[in-house]
Amino acid sequence: MPEVDWSRLKAHELRALADQDAIVILPIASIEQHGPHLPVMTDTRLGQEIAHRAARKAYDGHPTIVTPVVWCGLSEHHMPYGGTLIVSPATFRAIIHDLIASLVRHGFSKVLISNSHGGNIIAMQQIVDELSGQLDATMVATTYAMEASAEIGELLEDQDGIQHAGEGETAMMMACEPDLVDTTDLAGLASQMNADFLNAGRASYRWRPFTNVTANGVIGVPEKATAEKGEKILDVAAEAVAALITDPKTWAPVNDLRGDETGGVPFRR
Repeated sequence: MPEVDWSRLKAHELRALADQDAIVILPIASIEQHGPHLPVMTDTRLGQEIAHRAARKAYDGHPTIVTPVVWCGLSEHHMPYGGTLIVSPATFRAIIHDLIASLVRHGFSKVLISNSHGGNIIAMQQIVDELSGQLDATMVATTYAMEASAEIGELLEDQDGIQHAGEGETAMMMACEPDLVDTTDLAGLASQMNADFLNAGRASYRWRPFTNVTANGVIGVPEKATAEKGEKILDVAAEAVAALITDPKTWAPVNDLRGDETGGVPFRR
C-alpha cells in the first residue's frame, strides 16, 4: 500500500504526487475536554484515523495523501471544564488559509478539509467560501460524522449520530486507543443533550457554553460503547469520506452558465 502520510514522505515524492494531481486531505480537529473517561486528543486522534483510512481506501481510484492534523480548533464552549486549548476564529482561519495556500503553491489543486470537531464547521465553510475566489484550486469541506451520518446511525444504540464523548466517540477510541479510555465508571457518565441549548426564538442562534447542557462534559451513554462497534464506525466513516474523494462530481470544474453578455454589455471574464 502506498504511503499516505504527508509527514512520512520525502519532498521529491510529494512533488511527484502534485504532478499526479493527487488529492490532499487536510484534517482539522481540536484538543478539548471529552469527559472524565476520554483524553483531550480524542477529536484529533479520530480525525487522523479516519483521514488515513479514507486515503488508503481512495488511493487506487485517485492518489490521496493526508497532511498532519491541525489540532488547534474552535472550542470556547468547552473551556470551563479545563484541558482545552483554543485559538481565536481569526487565528484558526489564518492557519487554514496559509496551509491551503502552501499546498496550492506546491502544485496541488484538490484539497479536502476533513473535520472531526463540531465547533469548526461554520468557520471551515467560510474558509472555503473565501479561498475559492482567491486560489486556483477546488476545496471541499466535510465533517465525517455528517458525511457518514446514516451509516453511523445504524450502528449506534443510544443516539442517531455522533455526540460529544458519548457512545460513538468512546467506541472509536476503544478501537484505536484502548489504553487511554477509562472504563471504570462509564455507566455513571450518561448525560442527554438538550436539543434547544443553542436555539432562540423560532429559528435563531444563541451561543451557550457546554456547561449549559452537561455537568461532566459528556453527551450520551458511553456505557454502550464497545471496541467492536468503534471499529465498525471508523470503517463506515472512512468509506463515506473515500466515496466523496473518488466521486468525480466532487472535483468537477465550476459550470459557468453565463453567455457572452446581457443588456448589450459583455461579462468580465
